[in-house]
Amino acid sequence: MLASTANQNPVTRRSAIIGFSLGTLFFGYAFIQRVAPSIMTNELMRDFAVGGTALGSLSAFYFYAYASIQLPVGILTDRYGPRKLMSFAAALCAIASLGFALSDSLITASIGRGFIGATVAFAFVGTLAIAGHWFKPAQYAMLAGILQTVGMTGAIFGQAPLRYVVESVGWRGIMGLLAMIALALSVLLFMLVPQRSQAQRKVEARSGVLDGVRLAASNPQTWLCALIGFGLASIMLGFGALWAVPWLNTVHGYSTTEAAGIASMLFVGWAVFSPLMGWMSDRMGRRNPIMILGSIICLITFAVIIFITPTNTAILMTLIFITGLGGSTMTICFSSVKEHNSLDCSSTALSLMNMCVVGSGAVMQPLIGGLLDWNWDGTVIDGVRVYSAVTYTIALSSLLVVTAGALIGTLLLRETRCKQVG
Repeated sequence: MLASTANQNPVTRRSAIIGFSLGTLFFGYAFIQRVAPSIMTNELMRDFAVGGTALGSLSAFYFYAYASIQLPVGILTDRYGPRKLMSFAAALCAIASLGFALSDSLITASIGRGFIGATVAFAFVGTLAIAGHWFKPAQYAMLAGILQTVGMTGAIFGQAPLRYVVESVGWRGIMGLLAMIALALSVLLFMLVPQRSQAQRKVEARSGVLDGVRLAASNPQTWLCALIGFGLASIMLGFGALWAVPWLNTVHGYSTTEAAGIASMLFVGWAVFSPLMGWMSDRMGRRNPIMILGSIICLITFAVIIFITPTNTAILMTLIFITGLGGSTMTICFSSVKEHNSLDCSSTALSLMNMCVVGSGAVMQPLIGGLLDWNWDGTVIDGVRVYSAVTYTIALSSLLVVTAGALIGTLLLRETRCKQVG
């Protein structure tokens, strides 16, 4: 049995697993929402009559809201627990998704997209809180890896499979369907996620509301973890979650569905290796070496992808998959930031780091779109701006800069040796 810290409200292993599984499903759903615009780019640009900068900003409203609300999410989760927060957030997400589906302007669509990002922001920290409450500490890195795997599975589904559905029911129909799924998740989370014991509530309410923020934010190691997270997630969120599909479509001649399938290999790499990286780190008793290697892999493979771009589809897919492998080492950073901070503010520290991880999407998606527009030669086909290969190469090179920043962060981060040092 996995019991709570008090004798009251014992939590069985089955209940803990069900609660964690529902949390991971919510996180997987969040990733479907996160990447969905990447397979709707032409439809959104046509319906709202916008270019790359505006489309990047529309997609990034998810990340703006998600990142900006991370601190409140961590504070609330430390004090009130994951069950009610995640259930209420999923219900609000259903409303926001419906609002996006019914949008008739870029402004209303952006607002809906922002509310979607704000509500699904509770999934990641809430699920890690479940892992911290009712599972052994030695299982934490592996559970964080499993959580990332389910998230990436959502991203994979949000690529080629979702594109097939878009071609049948349109992007508005897809958003309506996602609203219904969020509502169902809300009910299941409320009914099946275990409640914290009274003792757990008392332990997590000892510190003042701002004490956890002060402790986590004053720790330099927290910000090094945030730098690593930002850099290693940037290719996945800036490239895979939005610009990979139009790049493959317009520059390399793949159909939108084919491009979505190729781009999804980035998420497959993350999905396959995230839990393995966590397990390896726990087994080695080291955090940093794996993240250093992952940063180097990302730099090399992504440089080959954008500067050389193999014409052989299998080779290109393999390179994108390996880039996902390198990026998946970022999962270990969540264990590292938890170990560098006291348990009383662990959710807050996780939220600070996750704010920067998701912030990479908020920064890089519109930045890439802006660079595309800046170097655009004026070509328009069927009402959609078309960018040249050179323009894409310049824009996507920005991802190499921030990935290099992640490598520097891994070299400066203090090794925890898988022990609580905060």
